[in-house]
Amino acid sequence: MQGPEADLENPTLVEGFPGLGLVGKIATDHLVRELEMRYYASVDCDGLPEIGVYRGDDRTARPPVRVYVSEAHDLLAIQSDVPIRSQAVETVASCVTGWVVEQDATPIYLSGLPAERDDDEPAIYGIATGEAGVALEENDVDSPPEDGVVTGPTGALINRAAHHGHDSIGLVVEASPQFPDPEAASVLLEAGIGPVSGLEINVQDLVDHAAEIREKREQFAQQMQRIGQEESSQAQPLRMYQ
Repeated sequence: MQGPEADLENPTLVEGFPGLGLVGKIATDHLVRELEMRYYASVDCDGLPEIGVYRGDDRTARPPVRVYVSEAHDLLAIQSDVPIRSQAVETVASCVTGWVVEQDATPIYLSGLPAERDDDEPAIYGIATGEAGVALEENDVDSPPEDGVVTGPTGALINRAAHHGHDSIGLVVEASPQFPDPEAASVLLEAGIGPVSGLEINVQDLVDHAAEIREKREQFAQQMQRIGQEESSQAQPLRMYQ
């Protein structure tokens, strides 16, 4: 299912599959709202749950994984309301990667790194495949301080890009391993997605309503914890993965 064709030129795509701290999902949901992105297409890959999703005060039902577009910002975003089961991760990653390449888009993949921060602002790191690391250098996004891995759907997407030499950016932010983390999502937007994609993104609403967002997403975050690291996108030190 697809809406009106989009007029894009070398777009950026932001991926919002749910993972640790729900940082990618919270950031992408905010991006779609803040930039008033329009529904563009459903993501139809084998292994995705065949369910319909609807919103309060809206009769329109849509698939659980969708693409939104903003021609004004040359931007695409994948919004997902469901976790991706481990059996479907490889299939979904290959399916999404094929579509991203067809769009000639540079994807930004998002992941949380478990961290207990106290009152410190979450640190953000950037990784890349292909030639996309230049954008991280130009925008002073730090390299990771130690060896690590990204698991789940986001890790599989980065794996596909690395295998085929496609350009892609991975943003890793310190995030709560137990609770939805709107603060970490705001850092992703303000210090990562915005600079790399050339956008100015107002995150004040995200900051002001952090407690409300955390409460609304709590059940989803608990579900992500239950299904485990292989199905939940997250970054972690390599020594913990081996």
